[in-house]
Amino acid sequence: MAELWFYQLGERELAQALHPLLERCLAKGWRALVRGTDPGRLEALDQALWSYAPESFLPHGLDRQDGQDDPARNPIWLSHQMANANGAEVVFLIDGALAPDQAHFQRVCEVFNGEDPLALAQARAHWREGKSLGLALAYWREKQGIGWAKEA
Repeated sequence: MAELWFYQLGERELAQALHPLLERCLAKGWRALVRGTDPGRLEALDQALWSYAPESFLPHGLDRQDGQDDPARNPIWLSHQMANANGAEVVFLIDGALAPDQAHFQRVCEVFNGEDPLALAQARAHWREGKSLGLALAYWREKQGIGWAKEA
């Protein structure tokens, strides 16, 4: 049964907040899927992850129409598709994306902007749903100068 973790964004942009989370996945030997709803936003995230930190290499690929990247060769895969094409253990849901079949993941992470009433309402609904299913839940809030702080 998958764990359901929530990450409420604060001061940083999505790429800045997501980068260290993806690094932790790789450090654990996990593959990650970042699932969004907007291919253009995923393309911008792809560029931001390549240029985030010159001393840090975050190997990832982007699900493109031209098939340029191969999901099997990328431990981090950015996609708007429902498929778990790279065999990820962790999925990060951004921009209101829904999770593919949760049974295929050890952890499902919903990353959302708490200042957006719609995103907040969706995260709360997913929390209630996860709780009713008996999933292990965790809630992290981004705090200035600290990074991610666990709140529940």
